[in-house]
Amino acid sequence: MTLTPLPAFDDNYLWLLDNGREALVVDPGDAAPVAAALDARGLTLAGILLTHHHSDHVGGVDALRSRLQGPIYAPAHEKMPEPVTRVQGGQSVDLLGLRFAVMDVPGHTAGHIAYFAAQVPGSDPLLFCGDTLFSGGCGRLFEGSPAQMHASLQSLAALPGRTRVCCAHEYTLSNLRFAREVDPYNTALATYSAWCEAERAAGRPTLPGRIGTEVHINPFLRCTEPALRDAARRHAPTQLPTAPSPVDVFATLREWKNGFR
Repeated sequence: MTLTPLPAFDDNYLWLLDNGREALVVDPGDAAPVAAALDARGLTLAGILLTHHHSDHVGGVDALRSRLQGPIYAPAHEKMPEPVTRVQGGQSVDLLGLRFAVMDVPGHTAGHIAYFAAQVPGSDPLLFCGDTLFSGGCGRLFEGSPAQMHASLQSLAALPGRTRVCCAHEYTLSNLRFAREVDPYNTALATYSAWCEAERAAGRPTLPGRIGTEVHINPFLRCTEPALRDAARRHAPTQLPTAPSPVDVFATLREWKNGFR
């Protein structure tokens, strides 16, 4: 299997997975880079996976239908470019000989889902998480609550550490600047930041990430850690209770990140 991040717009990645003959694409907000990759490699489009309804994730679907020789799987509870096959957490879908477990991960949008393949022959597990989890960060809460997003992130953090994390945006460097602000003594974070800066300087993507890395460097996955709790309390001393819950810490960090420059 070959996994390819196709750049689109300013900072999106449309993920293409192929076996040399057939391909699936995840969140094709723009059809043009997908069509170009299919043509260049002589691939048949066997399926599309959609994680949520935002236009930069679904905008290219209709233009790809003429090439499509398989299903379009989409969240059960979001407005989608019909026709699609609706799926939700607890179900699974099969494409390219892989079985993807569907996970409900509300927060960024109300019905956001992710797709997790535990068994990928010759490679590590694979997660397509849309805009829920980013390397070093997480999506904004446009429709969900802090409690929902925290629970969604914890479910992703519990996946095997080797899992490749296919985020939908190259936000890594800006996320890591914030992470270092709130967690300045984290040596794993400093090491990872240096690697990501070198990758971007060389014109390479920082993604896919790894769950095993994220649980050590991503502040939004570490809301039970004293360092993150203390940072949240320093930032918003009058807003947090004396003994803040992980959700309290998450909500404070997310609001802080919203205004961070």
